[in-house]
Amino acid sequence: MTDQPAPENPEGDEPIKQRKNGLYPAVSDELAENMKNGWADTELRDLQPIPQAQETARRRAELSARFPGERLVIPAGNLRTRSNDTEYSFRASTEYAYLTGDQTQDGVLVLEPAGDGHKATLHLLPRSDRENGEFWLDGMGELWVGRRHSLTEAERLYGMPCADVRELAAALAEATGPVRVVRGHDAGVETALTDKVTAERDEELRIFVSEQRLVKDAFEIGELQKAVDSTVRGFEDVVKVLDKAEATSERYIEGTFFLRARVEGNDIGYGSICAAGPHATTLHWVRNDGPVRSGELLLLDAGVETHTLYTADVTRTLPVNGRYTELQRKIYDAVYEAQEAGIAAVKPGGKFRDFHDAAQRVLAEKLVEWGLLEGPVERVVELGLQRRWTLHGTGHMLGMDVHDCAVARTEAYVDGVLEPGMVLTVEPGLYFQADDLTVPEEYRGIGVRIEDDILVTEDGNRNLSSGLPRTSTDVEAWMAGLKG
Repeated sequence: MTDQPAPENPEGDEPIKQRKNGLYPAVSDELAENMKNGWADTELRDLQPIPQAQETARRRAELSARFPGERLVIPAGNLRTRSNDTEYSFRASTEYAYLTGDQTQDGVLVLEPAGDGHKATLHLLPRSDRENGEFWLDGMGELWVGRRHSLTEAERLYGMPCADVRELAAALAEATGPVRVVRGHDAGVETALTDKVTAERDEELRIFVSEQRLVKDAFEIGELQKAVDSTVRGFEDVVKVLDKAEATSERYIEGTFFLRARVEGNDIGYGSICAAGPHATTLHWVRNDGPVRSGELLLLDAGVETHTLYTADVTRTLPVNGRYTELQRKIYDAVYEAQEAGIAAVKPGGKFRDFHDAAQRVLAEKLVEWGLLEGPVERVVELGLQRRWTLHGTGHMLGMDVHDCAVARTEAYVDGVLEPGMVLTVEPGLYFQADDLTVPEEYRGIGVRIEDDILVTEDGNRNLSSGLPRTSTDVEAWMAGLKG
């Protein structure tokens, strides 16, 4: 990585933002003048609207109808420091991306009351200025971080008026009337609205946008299928290199899947869980620095995020050498049976909790059958005794966030009813910790989870991730075919 640009502003007018000082000599007047001239016109005049432009307009209209007469402010967020003067890769806030389709840092969507509805304006950083040297002297200028769209280009892409976001804070500070803002993404915007908003009212806005995402439209379902299809290929990639992972560590698995995510999508949708051996009993094992051994299991929980920020979330538990042991197969088949019961309970009109209850009952039955719990099963389920080894809920909504719609009201989500267009995971598991003295020694250190992404349809459900085998026999045959 190169050092940051020279700290001097050659024009001496509005200062250029710098993040390092004292490393460069002053810029000469002649160089400053030279850098202003000789650049081609690169304005893109044939841009077409983004594919989801009609959907984002519809979503904004729904938001407008819910909060008539109120100014609504939805920020994308800002860069966050990783260390010293380097930042984490930027990911726009889900609320902002859902309502605009834009993903650029510092952007802010404002819905201004107008007549019976609202006027939506997208506030963005325009292209960096060549007259004052911003484009090459500012650490965020075009020659350092790449070209931004002009405001005119952005209007073509996103289908709404665009304005310079650097003028927004002053305008918000002078605004009158009721205002709501989605908090937690842009401290500068929140500061400008300090005396105009309340936490309770702002939370109502965030909850509404979260609940908007419960039912996916056709564009979203298509993007989720893309994410899943890429994820399937990522799992295939991993199986093909398990011998290399055995020679190195879980990180070879992590890196292999990440390559697929970056080649076909935007990124991974969440930290990949590449848990081999006893690490499979740690639900969110993301250190991925342990050994990969023949004869043990690999629990791979990973998902590709598309360029439009929709993520898959799939888990398979694979025998590293391609064959389950008798005990591994017994545990795996029990989890598969539980998942089958859970998936069968996913249907329109069913309760969200139904698939969890169905899967948990099967696992409780198995634990009683194996002598690990004393029956009857009804008692075990009522007291939740199976949870020592099942640990977590059986699924969650899926979309732009891996745990989508997370701030939706309980009555709309967990206690809600399933509708066509909802997409959720079904992911039961059994986890026998390496230090659990209540189970036979041969069980200890075995963790199994099977997870698929399920779309609620008009007449039942569709498994978006059916491209990956699920039965133990099919998994073995699939792995053998990939390993050649």
